[in-house]
Amino acid sequence: MTDDANSNLIAEVISIGDEMTSGARLDTNTQWLSRRLGELGAHVAFHSTVGDTLSDNVDVFRIAASRAHVVVCTGGLGPTRDDLTRQALSDASGRPLVFEASAMEHIESLFARRQRQMPERNKIQAMFPEGSRSIFNPQGTAPGIEIELDGGRDKPAVIYALPGVPAEMKRMFDDTVVPSILRRGGGQQTHIEHEVMKFFGVGESDMEQRLGEMIARDRSPRVGITVSSATISLRITAMGESKETCRDQIEATRNEILQRVGELHFGDGEKFELQHAVHQSLSEAGQKLVTVELGRSAILADWFAAIGETDAYRGGFCFATLEELAAVFQVPIETSLELLRQRTNADWLLLVDQYPSLEATGDAALPAAEVSFHVLGPDQQRSMTKTRLGGHPSIIHARIGKAALAWFRDVQRGNIANDESSPLATS
Repeated sequence: MTDDANSNLIAEVISIGDEMTSGARLDTNTQWLSRRLGELGAHVAFHSTVGDTLSDNVDVFRIAASRAHVVVCTGGLGPTRDDLTRQALSDASGRPLVFEASAMEHIESLFARRQRQMPERNKIQAMFPEGSRSIFNPQGTAPGIEIELDGGRDKPAVIYALPGVPAEMKRMFDDTVVPSILRRGGGQQTHIEHEVMKFFGVGESDMEQRLGEMIARDRSPRVGITVSSATISLRITAMGESKETCRDQIEATRNEILQRVGELHFGDGEKFELQHAVHQSLSEAGQKLVTVELGRSAILADWFAAIGETDAYRGGFCFATLEELAAVFQVPIETSLELLRQRTNADWLLLVDQYPSLEATGDAALPAAEVSFHVLGPDQQRSMTKTRLGGHPSIIHARIGKAALAWFRDVQRGNIANDESSPLATS
């Protein structure tokens, strides 16, 4: 499928369920699907959210089919009486529900593997509008549905109905829906591959300026940019005749990105973060780290704890001030950190000073203020830096933690010289 084939492809994403219309649950499925459809070259023009009322569901599907070429909906495929998607698609298309034996066999096998008796009500999940195609769900009991629906356009819209469970929905979309959309687009591009690169150290606008035309929507491969708590993710999406062709495109684009912003790159993968990069660097060097955070947060300790059992991290400590740490050991402040490093058998100690003021400010962003980071390392190595950081109260701790890890990573790798004159914080 070429970019031209999809340049006029209009898509709509529908979220189904009273829990969505009431605001009781955050709709992350629509966000994820919109990004994926955009990577395929589709223009996501509409988002719809509808509750668990049959007539409303029928209306939403008919409206979507009248204005979009591709419709992806999530939710309403369970076995309970308020799961109405299959019946709504049946009513909207004017086709009766028919039984599919292969779907029933899969549902029964899932219950058998879980050593549970299948409720009679689950049989409804093996019913599909006549002429539709079931979408295999390898992780759950709710198969998806692919059906064409005439919306009065030159050609019918295709609707893909998927479960609302995010893990099931994402697997089914990537495994089945993406190849189906590629086939429908025509042409020879029938494979799609992704790679996510992670960066830290500049804002989104500066990153966009440095990347220039690389993030243009009509570029192939596409490079999408997202930001979460100061971490920038670049998602490269390539389509081609084979997996190898896609990988070649991604590798060429990756090299070009590294030429432009390589000094900000710290790793790859959807879930790879700076703590993983630091842990990887420590493990490769056979070294160990202990962290001390002053003030009201121990976010580094939380992040490293989530990595799991590892000898590279010797623990995280949180104190209101350095005086409290010194009081624990009953030694002067000047020697308390070095003593903690030795007592925890760590090669490195990273001290993160607190943000000067976290008093309640409502929803307003906190002003940029000076925060200092200190490192004690092997052979009396000592380094210190100060930086100005601000932002919304909900992300300030994460931003400070990531800045500290990025700086420590440079120190640990020898990119920052020892500074014997650096004083320890005494706040």
